[in-house]
Amino acid sequence: MSWFAWMLIIGYVLLSASLYKLFEKAGEEGWKGLVPGLNFVVWSKLVGQRAWWPIWLLVPIVNVFIFAGLAVDMVRSFGKYRFIDSFMAVVATPFYFFYLGMRPEEKYLGPTIPAEQAYAQKLAEAQEKGSKRQYDKLMRENPYKKGSSREWAEAIIFAVFAAALIRLFLIEAYVIPTSSMEGSLMVGDFLFVSKAHYGIRTPKTVAMIPLLHNVVPKIGGESYWEKPSLDPVRLPAIEDVEHNSPVVFNLPAGDSVYIFPDRTWTVDDVRYGMVRDANPRYDQLIRSGNKKLVTRPMDKRDHYIKRAIGLPGDSLQIIDRQVYINGKAAENPTNMQFLHVVTFPTSNINEKAFAEWGISEEDNIRDPNRASVRYMFLSNEQKDKVMAMDPNIKIEFYEHTTDPTRGYNPDRLFPHDGKHYGPWTVDNYGPIWIPKKGATVQLSMDNINMFRRIIGVYEENDLQFSNGQILINGEPATEYTFKMDYYWMMGDNRHNSEDSRVWGFVPEDHIVGKPLFIWFSLREGSLAKGVNWSRVFTSADRR
Repeated sequence: MSWFAWMLIIGYVLLSASLYKLFEKAGEEGWKGLVPGLNFVVWSKLVGQRAWWPIWLLVPIVNVFIFAGLAVDMVRSFGKYRFIDSFMAVVATPFYFFYLGMRPEEKYLGPTIPAEQAYAQKLAEAQEKGSKRQYDKLMRENPYKKGSSREWAEAIIFAVFAAALIRLFLIEAYVIPTSSMEGSLMVGDFLFVSKAHYGIRTPKTVAMIPLLHNVVPKIGGESYWEKPSLDPVRLPAIEDVEHNSPVVFNLPAGDSVYIFPDRTWTVDDVRYGMVRDANPRYDQLIRSGNKKLVTRPMDKRDHYIKRAIGLPGDSLQIIDRQVYINGKAAENPTNMQFLHVVTFPTSNINEKAFAEWGISEEDNIRDPNRASVRYMFLSNEQKDKVMAMDPNIKIEFYEHTTDPTRGYNPDRLFPHDGKHYGPWTVDNYGPIWIPKKGATVQLSMDNINMFRRIIGVYEENDLQFSNGQILINGEPATEYTFKMDYYWMMGDNRHNSEDSRVWGFVPEDHIVGKPLFIWFSLREGSLAKGVNWSRVFTSADRR
């Protein structure tokens, strides 16, 4: 259990205990403060809110502000109107409640909300009648008058509340951290992503720190508590996901991950040797048990952005780097990149132009043994520009091989079953069929690995195997009908993209939204390297 979860548990226990004495002072039975759910209903009643008001506590981000409002209204119901009282009620709720409950001189004055409303009505009536004397008298005696500190605090709280709601349901800002979508989207591009275009998804996770996704910056640790949770609902979409649409989604394989400063790694990354090849120290930490495995709910998995290459019901195959959908060559993104072996006539290479052409440092890898050889991820346009530097430059496609002596592992690619599928590479892959809601597929031990994660994880069935039989929820199964639509996502940088070729299908409930436009862009993601002004306020859908 995370530190955040423990903090919430301890805080709730203290809060319940503090409500015991406050309820007694307000004429309610103290034990009601100890009963989960009932304590918030009684609390709402004591401040003058409706009995159903605590339901808002189940809505992520909104619940933080609802709780703060209840805390402030509770201390005001005890005659505490100063800014410092409101501040303490919010930041140290159980301790301030204990303070009020244990001091004999502190009295419950009645529900503050109707009292404040009644006083506001008197002020309005005096102003309407033009009775300045009466109005001034009421203002002088006003116990609910807000000081400048409270006015500012409420303005800030409202701004944060509004920003949190907009982020949760409408538009969220994202930054491109890797080169998997180059040359369409560059490292350092800041995007606005619409959550309404593909249908607003209600949250699954209820307890969280507002305005954070899954990790607390600098401090580390998860920024949410997995329980309680809600079943997410998808509201009607403005438009459907189309072929080649860029999509932001939660990483399907990101339910069980190891978190490091530079990135997260899935259990499959460990199982199939990707972590070992990328960072042997990380791999050793994981395998020795010195790195904790973190499990994440669906809406708290890392955000990825790729292009929807295949839609539900499509058949997909990759032949010599070309994607085919339903037997026809798919439209390729204009700036699609592949890895090339570039041999320069000399080791003295003028690289100043590379950044201007959208060739990042990550896309330009030096050969440790040959100073004049580079491994470069290039689009056709970038390839032509590099060749124009010198007629003696030689550029060849990097050929991915199935030769085990060159590191080929058939299980690294989805469905991680080299016995029944393959030999496949990222350039020659499939054919596969993309599951569609309501469609039924025949199951056998030969094809179960293609669908086992869908059946057992995404659609939450109990999938087991016994004596060569497939058991779904304890019953023998020879077929399965899908409950959701699925998508096939790929990056534009086809040789430097961790995508569906690695972790498979993306369920419809994992889709977050549609990138709209680039509102800011830093070269290589670094302010020190300057701003990409030519990319600011340009479309994020560059096909």
